[in-house]
Amino acid sequence: MTKDSGSPGRGETAGKLGLAGWMMFDWAAQPFFTVVTTFVFGPYFVSRIAEDPVQGQALWGYAAAAAGIVIAVLSPVLGSIADAAGPRKPWIAGFAVVQITALTLLWWTVPGTSVLWPLVLFSLATMAAEFSIVFNDSMLPRLVSRERIGRVSNVAWGLGYLGGMVVLILVVAFMAGSPDTGLTLLGLKPLFGLDPLRFEGDRITGPLSALWYLVFVLPMMVFTPDARRMRPLGGAVRSGLSDLRSTLGEVRGKPGLFRFLLARMIYQDGVAALLLLGGAFAAGMFGWRVMEIGLYGIILNVVAIFGNLAAGRIDMRAGSKTVVMIALCILIAATVGIVSTGPGYTLFGVIDLGMDDSGGLFGTAAEKAYIGFGLLVGLAFGPVQASSRSYLARSVAADDAGRYFGLYALCGRATSFLAPFLVATLTTMSGSARLGMAVIIIFFATGAALLATTPYPAAEQE
Repeated sequence: MTKDSGSPGRGETAGKLGLAGWMMFDWAAQPFFTVVTTFVFGPYFVSRIAEDPVQGQALWGYAAAAAGIVIAVLSPVLGSIADAAGPRKPWIAGFAVVQITALTLLWWTVPGTSVLWPLVLFSLATMAAEFSIVFNDSMLPRLVSRERIGRVSNVAWGLGYLGGMVVLILVVAFMAGSPDTGLTLLGLKPLFGLDPLRFEGDRITGPLSALWYLVFVLPMMVFTPDARRMRPLGGAVRSGLSDLRSTLGEVRGKPGLFRFLLARMIYQDGVAALLLLGGAFAAGMFGWRVMEIGLYGIILNVVAIFGNLAAGRIDMRAGSKTVVMIALCILIAATVGIVSTGPGYTLFGVIDLGMDDSGGLFGTAAEKAYIGFGLLVGLAFGPVQASSRSYLARSVAADDAGRYFGLYALCGRATSFLAPFLVATLTTMSGSARLGMAVIIIFFATGAALLATTPYPAAEQE
């Protein structure tokens, strides 16, 4: 690989500044998923706003499922329209307004409020964030040569986890105090006079994520080159809908690409459910509060950064498919470990860990075992998504990226309601959060089995 002199190379349209701006999108977007969806606000909703953790996990899962249905229906339509219109950044800017507004309003979701209010805001923010990702991802094939796509995708994803970790550290170390002591993880009084008894350290994650996104999405909006405008919006809508119909016909005639999208649809459901519900599951099982969950999230994000950096190198040498398959095997093992661990035991009771508590954070052996399995999740969940993105980017032409990444989002969301829905339903029917979470294993295993028989790149003839 030749050195990047700052000017676009062969097959590239972005210099260093433009490519860095594109990569900053992941840095800007990830805190929403880290501190709102998974590690702070989600567990706060489950443990403080809902009547009980079982109901809370179910409602959080249903909200994600409802958002997923809308995303699945509209993503391929929007992607096709964007291909016909040309520029992607105006769409990202429009959805940024929705996302920032919804996240800011989460500040007013105090304990005792109706559960509907935070669920609606969370669903709106999720839809806006995911639609923005469709347009951002579809820019990648135009910005960098095909040989470098896997490396750039994984590094950008790792940068996203770093951004999420920075915000998570800000929350647990300086903003979210314990209701018992009034102090943060570092033993400090919360910044800005945030009141732990009113859970303001949990609620601040919405406005903080909104501000972070607003500031750090600007480099991409300013420096990253966009596709040229091709048609007015009205004509682009008509052309985009027509192109979508033809794209669906094309995919049926490309069995490798169809199988890749199907496999990704299934295993991504598992990834989404695990990220959505993992923190809430731990909160319900061990009674973790924001400090424990926040520290757990920091640990996972540190591991995820190194996982993506390593995966980027493997992707360049062995290909995206190899990275995704390895990551799925790790996720299967990790999820089995997580659902088999409870107070005093792991591996479904085969290993007795006892109930001794050394005091402090993660004081029991079972909590430490849970963190150990969580490290495997951190190692794999970044590469499985980043290399899936590069898998598709290597399999389609740049001019078709919008509509195919729209289908990619569809296949990531067409059944994305299914995993959270099944987790929520089995949790409600059985009264066991553990049994509900076990469903995720099936999604990983089925997706891996399909991907094993898929060509690489996916568009190649078998």
